[in-house]
Amino acid sequence: MGQPQRIEEPFRRKRSKKINKRNPSVNEKIDAFTQVSEFQKEAVRRELLYSNVGLILKFGLFIVFATSLVNLGLASHQRVNRNLELSYLLEKESKKLHKLRLRFDEMFTNGGEQSFFKEQDQWITPNSVRVIWR
Repeated sequence: MGQPQRIEEPFRRKRSKKINKRNPSVNEKIDAFTQVSEFQKEAVRRELLYSNVGLILKFGLFIVFATSLVNLGLASHQRVNRNLELSYLLEKESKKLHKLRLRFDEMFTNGGEQSFFKEQDQWITPNSVRVIWR
């Protein structure tokens, strides 16, 4: 086995080096300057990529927060409506209960039984049992 062969990639650009035969230090300076400019370009590209990724993440978080706030607002609105409906029903039933308690208390006062029978619109025979259906 010999030395490994160097395989060149087909899409890689080949750089042609200009050699300045009069002053070799100029070749080194130009090469160093091009390397520095390439590093700067790469840094700018990397920074642009990171800022784009950060922007996408911020936009995604904004969408999540906005939808959460909308869902929270809808749930709160439903709870308030249910609470209003239940409080209305509770007030209505409380008034009905108060009226029934007063009527029940009136039955146990003196003459309450007679006033109850007078409220009824039908006659009761003396030896019969009265059953009230509601």
